[in-house]
Amino acid sequence: MENKILYNWKSWWRAFNNHNFFAIKLGVSILLVALAFRLLFNRSLELSPVSETPFLESVAPLITVYSETRADHISPQDSEAKCDLFDGDWVPDKTEPFYTNSTCEFIEQHQNCMKNGRPDREYLNWRWKPRGCDLPRLDPWKFLDLMRNKSWALIGDSISRNHVQSLLCMLSVVEKPDHVYHDEGYKNRRWVFPSYNFSLSVLWSPFLAQAAIFEDIDGVASSEIELHLDKLDKNWTRHYNDLDYMILSSGKWFVKGSIYYENDQILGCHFCPKRNITEVEIKFAYRKVIRNVFSFIIASKHKGIIFYRTSTPDHFENGEWFSGGICERKLPARHGEFELKELNRILRDVELEEFEKVSPKAAENGVNLKLLDVNPLSLLRPDAHPGPYRFFQPFAKDKNAKVINDCLHWCLPGPIDTWNDLLMEMLVGG
Repeated sequence: MENKILYNWKSWWRAFNNHNFFAIKLGVSILLVALAFRLLFNRSLELSPVSETPFLESVAPLITVYSETRADHISPQDSEAKCDLFDGDWVPDKTEPFYTNSTCEFIEQHQNCMKNGRPDREYLNWRWKPRGCDLPRLDPWKFLDLMRNKSWALIGDSISRNHVQSLLCMLSVVEKPDHVYHDEGYKNRRWVFPSYNFSLSVLWSPFLAQAAIFEDIDGVASSEIELHLDKLDKNWTRHYNDLDYMILSSGKWFVKGSIYYENDQILGCHFCPKRNITEVEIKFAYRKVIRNVFSFIIASKHKGIIFYRTSTPDHFENGEWFSGGICERKLPARHGEFELKELNRILRDVELEEFEKVSPKAAENGVNLKLLDVNPLSLLRPDAHPGPYRFFQPFAKDKNAKVINDCLHWCLPGPIDTWNDLLMEMLVGG
């Protein structure tokens, strides 16, 4: 073998010395021309303008200076290792999170578990391992590169707000975003990463449908919600065509007392004991709304990527949030240890059934609709909710204080960061 290699080398050198290298010179010339064209073409893409919209205000395009310290070592998932990203296990992992509660300013108080006094950290030492493949961690440099001159919105309820905090924290290790918009109640907000001209928003729409909500700042209702099952919420639909990427979700608000409308007429009611209105099941109302959402999406011919995130389970034990329910576990659950509660099961069944129906039609219409199915992996994390540490130092004055537990939202940092790993893999891995 060595003699053969030596012979080939000598033959090539002999040919070179005999000036038989015209083909080599030609090949090098073509390569240099192609490289110059590629560089020029990429520069033109980087300077493309961002879309304009009343909420997503235009931002002047910037020429980005690339950092030589970018984390390019994380590559897309190997094409031969495709698997169901949402079927797997939580495995021990001592890798530190991208951020801490002290290094990220975007964590709101109710999710800042360590600052609020949670004493344990074991819930941080796990990573999601799909069966049959690995899930790389989100590469914030690569993510921001992909999102150059793009706009993204997370649309839904307080879980979407929880999620956007996680994404902001992970991306801010590259660049701190500018907070450029908020409404009076801080429910609709927008940030811009200036070097990338990337806009990230959270849009408040807990039902995704038009709803009149009569609650004060503490969530105390003075009347039933008036929910129009046949009308989508303009708070997100009016921005829809201006967004390149979005994550829509709904669910838990459907448990609240609501009067249902269709064609501006009362159709029924859920949990309205003081009113003489026919009781209508949550399942019926949720299916109506989700079907309407998907119909809107597949008819839109939207050219971006639209994720529908499945509803997430809560982990209240020994009661609900209003009746002394707690979540005190310190480790992930085993498969089968937690069953979905009736409401969570209803929501999930509707989401999966309706998504399966519209998925082929979306593909036919050229709409890139993806299912971000975080429900199964979230079900296995009863250990990562704020619990009593939704509030600052809840036991500082009284170790036996009675505190309302939060077993629905997620500590930051925490397993909700994995949702961003999944998003990254779905973007680069197909």
